[in-house]
Amino acid sequence: MPTAMIATRLGLARGTVQARLEKLREAGALRLHSSRITPRALGRPVGASVQVELDQHQIGEAIAALADIPEVLECFAPAGSTDLLLRVVARDPDDLYRVSEEIRLCPGITRTSTSLFLREVIPYRVTGLLNVD
Repeated sequence: MPTAMIATRLGLARGTVQARLEKLREAGALRLHSSRITPRALGRPVGASVQVELDQHQIGEAIAALADIPEVLECFAPAGSTDLLLRVVARDPDDLYRVSEEIRLCPGITRTSTSLFLREVIPYRVTGLLNVD
């Protein structure tokens, strides 16, 4: 929604709304605008999760190398036996194989396991959290 429209709905000056949005951005409360674009619209309709096991002494190098792979959309450090959990996208199954190999060859990565997403059943959302006390 444009800043001017938000200002009108809230009865605030456009500059006030812009300043508040900037503070939220600086605080890390807002995602980048690019997260609104679907991977499908960018020619990457295939999605998957990749579980990564790695040499703990090379975790920094592994994360830096993973950050250089454009198809790696997110990287989490979960509790449990998996060291890192990635969400990746690809053009097709053959491209997913290429992405998986690029991940596997990153420094410090000892093993990967890839699971293909067949369908998105609940899309990313936070709207419900806005109504929770």
